Amino acid sequence: MRGVVFLGNRKLELREFPDPTPGPGDVVVAMKASGMCGSDLHPYRSVGNAAAALGLGGGRGPFVAGHEPCGVVAERGPGVNEADAPTGQRVMVHHYKGCGRCKHCRVGWAQLCRQGIVVYGMTGHGGHAPFISVPAYTLVPLPEPLGFAAGAAISCGTGTAYGALKRLDVSGRDTLAVFGQGPVGLSATMLGRAMGARVIAIDVAPERLALAREFGAEAVVNAREADPVAALRELTHGEGVETAMDCTGNPEARVAAVRSATTWGRVAFVGEGNTTTFDISQDMIRRQLTIHASWTFSSIGQAECARFIADRRIPLDRLLTHRFTLDQADEAYRLFDTQTTGKGFFEFA
Repeated sequence: MRGVVFLGNRKLELREFPDPTPGPGDVVVAMKASGMCGSDLHPYRSVGNAAAALGLGGGRGPFVAGHEPCGVVAERGPGVNEADAPTGQRVMVHHYKGCGRCKHCRVGWAQLCRQGIVVYGMTGHGGHAPFISVPAYTLVPLPEPLGFAAGAAISCGTGTAYGALKRLDVSGRDTLAVFGQGPVGLSATMLGRAMGARVIAIDVAPERLALAREFGAEAVVNAREADPVAALRELTHGEGVETAMDCTGNPEARVAAVRSATTWGRVAFVGEGNTTTFDISQDMIRRQLTIHASWTFSSIGQAECARFIADRRIPLDRLLTHRFTLDQADEAYRLFDTQTTGKGFFEFA
């Protein structure tokens, strides 16, 4: 089979790999959709080791990219029963593998395993290929009303937004400021609105701010044209927002998210990378802020996110603005790198 490999310096290749064979406890999933995530831009743009660009350690490569796999069960390895993974079952993949035994793995948080982890698409073969082999316990059923592309989105970007919104306990009591309107931020805008919040979207790309309006943002702020902290205070009668989420990883946006929050406000950091400096006393302690660091979601949270979207008929497909075949991978990532689009994904027959 052919799979996408990131080479760094905004280059990639389609390389030949053996079709995977499932080992004990594993399942081969035939891909139907594999999403493109903002985190992919780190290894895509990086110089040197792609996984190291996200602080994930080494491992032997190259690895097939793509950490948002969604497809159907194609083959089971020894020890996996038909009842546990029926052939043809529609599944997402929780894209981490841990030891399977520690307190984190046992409750679906494999990415927190202290014994070391595999991140599919970074330190293990991912979904930008026709097949992927993963442990059966990483499979998350895809609810019937949802398409495969929506399942791919939930498998990282949209699921990450949902997990952070849960950490923030967002509700109809809140004004929610979402910094960054890439796929994670747009998902947060859409889901935050569904949870009842008044949503204000912040970005620097007019294209993405227009999408945020379509997805339910009551107001938008172009951070290149206005001070977002001042704008958010003006939109909240001088008080600031009850909840803020940074999806950019940009130091200035993180500081703005904190400073835009009202006294007793809650802030979540989702965007990866970079170092940020705060005045801890003035910006946080003396305003009684609660700061959450939110890294993706558990396998249980992934299933909950999918069910939330399906049951409430949230039009997640509107987020999916660009579809590609693997042969178009170079074109796909060059476009995604402009950071002006919604969600892109690879589609398989």
